[in-house]
Amino acid sequence: MTLLAVLCAGGAGGVGGVGASAGTGAVAAEPRGTIGIRLLEAPVSHRGDPRALSYIVDHLNPGTTIRRKVEISNTSGKRRHVSLYPAAADVVRNRFNALAGRPKNELVSWMSLDRDAVDLPPGGRATAQVTIGVPPIASRGERFGVVWAEVAAEADDAHPVRVVNRVGIRVYLDVGPGGEPPSDFRVERLTPARTSDGSVQLAALTRNTGERTLDMNGALSLREGPGGLQAGPFPADLGVTLLPGSVAPVTVTMDRRMPDGPWKGRLTLTSGMVKRAVTATFTFPAAGQGRSVEPDENYLPLVGLVAGVVVPVTALGLMVRRRRRAAVPVS
Repeated sequence: MTLLAVLCAGGAGGVGGVGASAGTGAVAAEPRGTIGIRLLEAPVSHRGDPRALSYIVDHLNPGTTIRRKVEISNTSGKRRHVSLYPAAADVVRNRFNALAGRPKNELVSWMSLDRDAVDLPPGGRATAQVTIGVPPIASRGERFGVVWAEVAAEADDAHPVRVVNRVGIRVYLDVGPGGEPPSDFRVERLTPARTSDGSVQLAALTRNTGERTLDMNGALSLREGPGGLQAGPFPADLGVTLLPGSVAPVTVTMDRRMPDGPWKGRLTLTSGMVKRAVTATFTFPAAGQGRSVEPDENYLPLVGLVAGVVVPVTALGLMVRRRRRAAVPVS
């Protein structure tokens, strides 16, 4: 039997993984109200994994069955009939892609919910149970899907177009005998750039060197800039999903008022419980791409990931301090 941890994430909006447009938002904005969905349970073995607090992320042997509870919420001012169902997903061009409609794949054929709809009053909540039963003859490999909560607003005189809004929780299920395959990645080079609107960027070319799909996250801190300036941390742009063996840039975008440098940067990237930090010295160009540099790389222990907190940036996107003032440690 799979041991579970009960999640205590708050908020009515939920912490699901995809919106109606297959992005990373948890709640789909509905002109006439909103719905949310969030995961209530995760395996104890993944309790320290931030992805497993939002998504159904697991490794199962053939012939194994798991169950996960989810909560559906209605934050609109009207009663809502919410349909619940699983549907197929895949990873295309380094993006998690929730397919339109209700397409099936092998994973979806293994999935079911204990109810196919809930009726929620304004501010109401309900729970449902997702069951995934892997056949004994299932082949090795990772599958992708989404558990959807959907509201359809029928057309009327005021709204002549039928609107369908849905929010969902991603499913990453790896199947195979033995323990869970390892997850890992490395940053191969850093490229500074300045975009056409003047914003500065740092692109970290990242390769998935493990055997599980990764969702990249992270932040960049800058120090030893002109006049001893420090800046950051700046969050990485979200949405990069790496299949095993694939490579793609993970980008950090900053304010156009950022000085060119040179800067000494420390980029920390994470996916689940895997965390790596790299450092390098670079200068942002006046326009276009600058010179790429190979980073110094070091592995950070898991405790750094569990205890780490991303500090919010100011409205300008800069947290600037002169070196003569008390220095803030760069994490």
